[in-house]
Amino acid sequence: MDSDGVQHASNIETDPRDLPVEAVRNADGSWMQVTVRIAGRNVVARIWKALVGRVSVYLLDTNCKENASEDREITHRLYGGDAAVRIRQEMILGLGGVRALRALGMAPAVWHMNEGHAAFLILELVREGVAAGLDFAAALESAATQCVFTTHTPVAAGHDAFDVGLFTHCFQDLHTELGVSAERLFDLGRAPRAHVFNMTNLALNGARRMNGVSRIHGAVSSRLCADHWPEIPPEQNPVGYVTNGVHVPTFLAQTWSRFFDGVLGPEWRERLSDRDFWHSLTKVPDYDFWETAQQVKARMLDGVRARLRREYRAKDLNPAQLRRITRLLDPEQPNVLTLGFARRFATYKRASLMLRDRARLLRLISSEERPVLFLFAGKAHPADHPGQQVLREIKQLMLTPEFAGSVVFLEDYDMQLARWLVTGVDVWLNNPVAPLEASGTSGIKAAVNGRLNVSILDGWWAEGFDHNNGWGIPAADAQDADRRDALDAAAMLDAIEEEVVPLYYTRNQDGYSPEWVRRCKRAMMTVIPHFNMGRVVQDYARGVYYPAAQHHERLMRGGAPAARQFSGWKQRVRERWPGVALRRLTDTPRELPRAGMLNVRVAAALNGLKPDDVRVEFVARRVLPRSRSEPPPLSSFRTDSHDDAWRALLRPNGEIDSDGSAVYELQAAPPNCGQFAFEIRIFPWHDMLAHPLEMGLLRRL
Repeated sequence: MDSDGVQHASNIETDPRDLPVEAVRNADGSWMQVTVRIAGRNVVARIWKALVGRVSVYLLDTNCKENASEDREITHRLYGGDAAVRIRQEMILGLGGVRALRALGMAPAVWHMNEGHAAFLILELVREGVAAGLDFAAALESAATQCVFTTHTPVAAGHDAFDVGLFTHCFQDLHTELGVSAERLFDLGRAPRAHVFNMTNLALNGARRMNGVSRIHGAVSSRLCADHWPEIPPEQNPVGYVTNGVHVPTFLAQTWSRFFDGVLGPEWRERLSDRDFWHSLTKVPDYDFWETAQQVKARMLDGVRARLRREYRAKDLNPAQLRRITRLLDPEQPNVLTLGFARRFATYKRASLMLRDRARLLRLISSEERPVLFLFAGKAHPADHPGQQVLREIKQLMLTPEFAGSVVFLEDYDMQLARWLVTGVDVWLNNPVAPLEASGTSGIKAAVNGRLNVSILDGWWAEGFDHNNGWGIPAADAQDADRRDALDAAAMLDAIEEEVVPLYYTRNQDGYSPEWVRRCKRAMMTVIPHFNMGRVVQDYARGVYYPAAQHHERLMRGGAPAARQFSGWKQRVRERWPGVALRRLTDTPRELPRAGMLNVRVAAALNGLKPDDVRVEFVARRVLPRSRSEPPPLSSFRTDSHDDAWRALLRPNGEIDSDGSAVYELQAAPPNCGQFAFEIRIFPWHDMLAHPLEMGLLRRL
């Protein structure tokens, strides 16, 4: 950033010889490469390998002598290119990624697209299926049963889309190889209301399991993707959620790791998800806990101060100004309440929200007895000019005399600075526009280090906040954006001014606040066992990966004929579905009876479909909310997940109504009584479907 606070993007050239990577070699010693056909020409990508613990990460690099100069640039930098560069990057990632793993001798049972950028792998799996003798529809079905799609982007503009001309130019050879028209290929990613190829649409068409990364984000994503299942209520479509977590041993400060070794024993690493084990932190002496936290904070302050000094020397700025700005960054006296905000400066994250009421902010930071320090860090996307303006505003505020030293912006945000801040600040701030925070894992990293979140109740924090492990701020319910921001800013400052500051500075004779320490322990005790990566992987494995692998194995157990039969069944259902309808033959009850039988009869016009091709279902959902003694699960795919609906199947009784419709009947004793909302619905059914409403076809009464 320059002295005016303007962000300038620079790309640093990296020599692979300076990186922990190695070339992947063939048996004859040659560099292993894959070839991807792009815009009618072959593009070569060589394979590198990096070891991350016990995990091998493979990297694709098009900087090969065989490639034209423009193709050598595909993997040169991530940001800054136009759509033509982006689509080629994603072709290398998706098509080339599958080919790289095949070249390495790997045969994944499940392919997980973590965001839509890798979705072109679907086209490569379809190509493999066609080459193996499947027709296009069967090959797509085979590929989709193997694929899982996780979306992280809660706003429509964040999903990559390419115009028809660019897509057709880049994939000009593939539709012939797949035996379909260019239009049919384009249909896989066609956006409902725009003539573009959308990568999220491709992922939804080419996967049978999809999820968001928190409970709220799952609901947001189900609405965002609702056009893919137009007849299905968004809350009932196949988009689920697995709430994110972090790899605790990576993001926990080493000082805390050593502390845990001493007070909990080294087995803590193997018991990250054991709630009872982490409850033993209550027995750890408060003073020892506080001193450990202060050691971590002192290291952060020392590192941040050193960075600021280097920045000011490099820019030849005023030493007196530097002293003013670093006056509270004293690692020898880490007793100033320090609040941190560090992340990508997307506008919906509202980095400058706390700066709206300058007069109130000035009163907050001006106390000699209870000083407050705000640390800001982050970068805006090179093309995000509004985000860069927010960054500039904070940087300029930092240089004003009244805020200098109390509001500090740290430029050139990187992983080292992020690690210092999430482990070292006393309070982690997060104030997105709700519900646009997908997950927000930086707050998890802070909490596992015993730091307290002051956050809008969105993303993971809506599930993690328990009223004693930080502060949860309900999002303002205002349609006007300016009014909403003003209310949220006031609520955040209320919490800081009226609760956070007094609690932090209510200190005993040993120099710390016992209640503050209790909350910090509570943050660790509640967040570590629920939001660690071990739990996340278990949820994905049990709820998504194993079912996907088993699903694909069942589909392909009968070989190509089984896949063709299933894809043909889907096509037949789609063709006949417009003529399917339901009609009541008995009145729907106003409430479920306290005793006795429930009798429901409907006539179903099947339009040539067989009774076995559909399910007719009675669904009753409780009208009044019901409290739960247990918090909701952190994944909608867990076996203990449930909703409050009672479902019962209506079955054909052999009668044919006067218009030729089949009569379906339910006679059952309801498990509950009371006020319920009722519906009777019919939808396609096949035991090979991954989700009952997978096809997006539904008729309701």
